Amino acid sequence: MHKILVAGALALAATTPYPAQAAAAEAVTTAPVTALPAPTGPYPIGKVDLHLVDRGRPDPWVTGRDARELMVSLWYPAHRGTGRPAPYLTPKESELVLKGVPQLKDLPSDTLARTRTHARADAPAVRRKGGWPLVVLSPGMTLPRATMTSLAEEFATRGYLVAAVEHTYESVATTFPDGRTVTFEAGKAGQTPETGEKVARVRAADTAFVLDELDRSRRWNALIDERRIAMVGHSVGGQSAAHLLPDSRRIKAVVNLDGTYNPRIPAQPLDKPFMMIGNPRHQPRSGGPDGSWDTFWPHVTGDWKRWLTVTGAEHMSFIDYAVLQPQLGLPKTPIDGERAIAITRRYVTAFLDLHLKHKPAPALDGPSPDWPEVRFW
Repeated sequence: MHKILVAGALALAATTPYPAQAAAAEAVTTAPVTALPAPTGPYPIGKVDLHLVDRGRPDPWVTGRDARELMVSLWYPAHRGTGRPAPYLTPKESELVLKGVPQLKDLPSDTLARTRTHARADAPAVRRKGGWPLVVLSPGMTLPRATMTSLAEEFATRGYLVAAVEHTYESVATTFPDGRTVTFEAGKAGQTPETGEKVARVRAADTAFVLDELDRSRRWNALIDERRIAMVGHSVGGQSAAHLLPDSRRIKAVVNLDGTYNPRIPAQPLDKPFMMIGNPRHQPRSGGPDGSWDTFWPHVTGDWKRWLTVTGAEHMSFIDYAVLQPQLGLPKTPIDGERAIAITRRYVTAFLDLHLKHKPAPALDGPSPDWPEVRFW
């Protein structure tokens, strides 16, 4: 599990070593305009937020809560309409994400809540015979589900229904419809194999419950092709998805975006399609600080697997913070944020198209001169 950053992990730009950090960023005093890159597919996008309550399971992180409450965002192909732009974060979520980042202390607290997205709230969904393939997203520790919006919008505009799960108390900020905002509680005792195993168990149970609820929903069940479900996770979300893959009868394929494995060995071998994409410290025998990818890889035994790294990438290069950090005035990473998002979209979409839609994916056959940053191992 990656280092827990209760400040919402925007502060990672100030703690991960790369040359741009030689000089600390000056405090930002004016409100920047933050925006996500436009998706590239043909469909307009709708978005809905769901509040789901698992009354059969007490919350695993906070004592005294007899039910596990989750927030889930759904993105989907939509009819073109005039609905309002879907918000990125609530004002309170924005405040808590920014709160622990010293360079951003003078920003208006709702800066991230005003981030421009490309979905319309509650836009009418496009129906398709047999339903759309479903992609479940699981964010990194302390990170709100919104941090995977650039990927969610890209998948939805290309013909997928996307469900991003907020793992309550594992995010720095989660706002519920009644106005409550709760914050991070999980893993405060530190990084241990026991904590990693618990996070993986909790996220597996969260994911199973969300899939059950979508299956029971008259509104959403008709939009989902339950034979075609994949999961994409970032950081601890990626390692948890990897550990879930062998046990789940519904999840057919998984992508791990830069997630360190903790525990390092799965309980069962992974025999379904699996891809992991990471920063250069996850190269084979790189001498990186954990080496968990080297340990985990022999247990991926399926006929289709890929191990990729992206030159110049850092931990946040695979999610929205790749573009939001420089927009907020934080140090840039060696790889441009827009380029990093484009790479992640390209290779993950190719993976989904291949394994959920059975479409050719030449991008995954090997290195490309158009994408020289991407290395195959």
